[in-house]
Amino acid sequence: MKLTWARAACSHPALSGVSRAHLGELFAELAAPWEAARQSGLREARGGERRRAAGAGRKPKLVFCDRLLLALVHLRHQLPHEVLAELYGVDRSTVSTAIRQVRPLLAARGFAVPDRPGVRLRTLEDVFAYAEAEDVELRLDGAETQVRRPRAGRPGRRAFVSGKRRQNTIKTTTFSDGQGRTLLSGVVRPGRMHDQTALRTEGFAEQLRLHPSVISQVDAGYVGLAKEFPRQVTAPPKKPKNDACDGDKLAWHEARRHQSSARICVEHTNAELRQWAPLRRVTGRREIYEETHLAIAGLVSDRSAQRPTRRRTSTALILVRNGAC
Repeated sequence: MKLTWARAACSHPALSGVSRAHLGELFAELAAPWEAARQSGLREARGGERRRAAGAGRKPKLVFCDRLLLALVHLRHQLPHEVLAELYGVDRSTVSTAIRQVRPLLAARGFAVPDRPGVRLRTLEDVFAYAEAEDVELRLDGAETQVRRPRAGRPGRRAFVSGKRRQNTIKTTTFSDGQGRTLLSGVVRPGRMHDQTALRTEGFAEQLRLHPSVISQVDAGYVGLAKEFPRQVTAPPKKPKNDACDGDKLAWHEARRHQSSARICVEHTNAELRQWAPLRRVTGRREIYEETHLAIAGLVSDRSAQRPTRRRTSTALILVRNGAC
C-alpha cells in the first residue's frame, strides 16, 4: 500500500477516533515536544552534541504525523502492531517505537475545560479549584477494566482480583460536571481496592476540607464519604426496612430516582470512554494501562468540552408593567 493511502485511511475518524480538525490541533500541539524528546534521546545516545550538520545522517522511516496516526489508531481499536506495520510497509519494531514515543505525550496533555480554551486539568487539586471557581457540581463514578491475569505464584497477584466481577481488573474513577463532560479520569488502582479507599488514597477527603463549597454526587460505593461530609457529598438514600409504611417507601423511591437522574451523566461519560477498545479490555501489559487511560481520556475530554453549556433557567421574579397605568 502506498504511504499516501495509509495516511488517508488512518486519518479517517472511524479509525483514528478523532476528527481531522482535531488531528491537526494535536499535530500542532505535540510536534515540538516530540522533536525535543527525540533530540534529547539522540544526544544521550551519542554522549554529547551532534558532529554533523542538521539534516545529515539516516532519516526516520516515519515522520511525526504518521507516528501520531499510528498511536491514535492503536488506542482506538487496539490493533496489533504487526497489522499497522503491514499497513505502512515498515517493521513491527518501528510501529512499537512510534506508539511508545507518542503515548506519553498524549497522556501528559491533561483534560480540557469547558468554555476555557487552553486551560487543562491534570490533578485532583486542579479539579477542585476549577469546581470552586466556576460553581460546578461534581459527579463521580468508578469503573473497572479487565486486564491479563499474571502468572501463578507472582507476588501481588490477588491485588487485581475484583471482588465484584471476580476477574483481574484495574479500577479507575471519573469526574464530570452536570452535563457529563470529562474533567478528570484516573485514580488508577488495582481492582481489589474499594472505590472509596482509592479516592481517600488520592486525597479526596483533604480536598473536600480545603474546598467546603464544592458539592459532589456519588453512588452507593461512597456512602462513607457521604456520612463524613453530609453537606458536600450526596449519596443514594438508605433503603427503608421491609416493615416501613408505604409513604416512607414511596419517599425513598422518589429520592433515589432524583439522585440517580442527577448523576446519570457521569455514567454516560464512562460509556464514552469505553468506546475505545483498551478501556474495555486490556490485551497488553498492565504496567502501561495508566498511561493509556490518561491518553484516551484526554482525547475524549477534548470532544466533550466542545459541547455548549446549558445554562440554568432563572427563577427570579420579573416585574411587569401594570396594564391599567
